Amino acid sequence: MRQDRAAYYALAVLFAINTMNFFDRQVIGAVAKPVQEEWQLSDTQLGILGTAFTLLYAMVGLPLGRLSDRASRTKILAAGVFIWSVMTALSGVAQRYWQMFAVRLGVGVGEASCAPAATSLIGDLVPAGRRAMAMSIFMMGLPVGTALSYSVTGWIVQKFDWRTAFYVAAVPGLLCAVAALFIREPQRGATEEHAIGTLRRKGSALALVLATPTMVWIIISGALHNFNMYALGSFLMLFLQRVHGLSPANAGLTVSLVYGLVGIPGLLVGGWLGDRMLKRRANGRMLVGAVAIALSIPLVFLALRQPMGAMAGFCLFMGLGCALMYTYYSTVYATIIDVIEPSLRGMAMALYFFAMYVLGASLGPLATGALSDYFTRRAATAAGVTDLTVDALKPFAGEGLHMAMYAVPVLNICLAVVLLAASRTVTGDVRRLKAWMQSAANDAAQNKELVGA
Repeated sequence: MRQDRAAYYALAVLFAINTMNFFDRQVIGAVAKPVQEEWQLSDTQLGILGTAFTLLYAMVGLPLGRLSDRASRTKILAAGVFIWSVMTALSGVAQRYWQMFAVRLGVGVGEASCAPAATSLIGDLVPAGRRAMAMSIFMMGLPVGTALSYSVTGWIVQKFDWRTAFYVAAVPGLLCAVAALFIREPQRGATEEHAIGTLRRKGSALALVLATPTMVWIIISGALHNFNMYALGSFLMLFLQRVHGLSPANAGLTVSLVYGLVGIPGLLVGGWLGDRMLKRRANGRMLVGAVAIALSIPLVFLALRQPMGAMAGFCLFMGLGCALMYTYYSTVYATIIDVIEPSLRGMAMALYFFAMYVLGASLGPLATGALSDYFTRRAATAAGVTDLTVDALKPFAGEGLHMAMYAVPVLNICLAVVLLAASRTVTGDVRRLKAWMQSAANDAAQNKELVGA
């Protein structure tokens, strides 16, 4: 019972940390319009701000992931949350574009600690049969944090200014840093349902992770999925303001619903269904993820096809599409724990996140912004505009961004195919891992008997 209470407390704190992780991360998207207007930025420059922290996030994540396999994960989390909260507050002080770019890099350094340490903790706190649901609770921080970020930030921007939004965002994170220090550090491999050995397989951590076929497919899937999620996170609010004419507050509330809160049922249903399917077949979780992404494709496409002002249709289709996209996290993250041994999970998550952020999150806002600028200039040129200044392009910015957003359903087609391919390798990877762990446990027992003799 005491162990259960410790696990519940840890999961609650990890949920709160992940909530602030995504709250702070999405603030830049929620304040996009006033920042763009104050500093006269193009959509490409705005996209780079969304990209700024992700590159350093990915680079720093690899050593932090390896550190999570060797050192106290609770202390790593506490330090990371403290750093990114301080940097979030400093974002409100920035007076120039390059200053904002620099502090967003600092946010990335702190946030790089979250996923490797937290998922490694969950793997050692929760048995395999309940991990998808546990990961769903942890990953609910994504939709809750995103929803709160857009709704709260949109209201603050309208009542005060965009700088105040960063100051408000920093405070809860500092409290989470303190709470992380009271999480009990579990023994690695403590909740495995089969015997485990104390030794790690021979070879470099990087090579061992990449030698698992399912992990290779999951890494590719992460890049595709994060491209889409960060493209939506960086530009969906701006899309609603330009294409549907919403105010900052109304756009923030709409994004908090169709991109944020819908993730809660998506994650919970995905986690529940993933755990149930695992009882029937080893690749059940990946099949659930693949089907969900496939179903999201026509829904997101129909949302983007809605005419100006048709908010009911947009909210229905985009909300359902995003809810299905969130099932990715509860099914894929749990599968990583299933196919990777306990002593390598931090490294596996760090490598996975490296691909997610270098190839996905960093390119998503940047490529979407560049596509938006391209289609905006094309629309202006087609209308006979020759002086392509920022002011002259403004009437065509909505059309340009609208066209750029179609990249999301197109890439979801590729993602569904990759997840289906991953589902075909899971069973073999799980079988091989269990066999090795049982063998390692037997060897350890024999060595113990020899020493005792």
